Amino acid sequence: MKTSIFLLCIMLGAACHSQEWLTDFDAAKRKATAEKKQILLVFTGSDWCPRCQELEEKLWQTAEFKAEAKEKWVLLKADFPQKGGMPEPVDVNAMNMILTERYNRNGFFPYIVLLDKYGRVLGRTGYEEFDTADEYVTMLKKL
Repeated sequence: MKTSIFLLCIMLGAACHSQEWLTDFDAAKRKATAEKKQILLVFTGSDWCPRCQELEEKLWQTAEFKAEAKEKWVLLKADFPQKGGMPEPVDVNAMNMILTERYNRNGFFPYIVLLDKYGRVLGRTGYEEFDTADEYVTMLKKL
């Protein structure tokens, strides 16, 4: 019984501290409008891009980033995995391709675009060297 309660507490704690990454642009705009936030759009190659993986591990999963994101941003991810080292077939109607055509025509990875609730670009950046998550969050807030 104690083990079950302990596991339940861990699962609830994890759910409370996780962040929601959307993949649908229209849903992100609706949420940004409703919550009066900006949209932080991240282009990533989650399974092949070393710098994308570094951001995932050392930034996106930190308490510092999660706290700031909860207050300021709706998180939107355009992922381009290469399962088994091969790019997936291109579907020009897929949301990640639509976002790329509009915001990342040069195909940079990782690439971060800050948008207003209407989808207008407020700032852009690629990977930047950082020592702490706070340092990167501060840079993102200045976009």
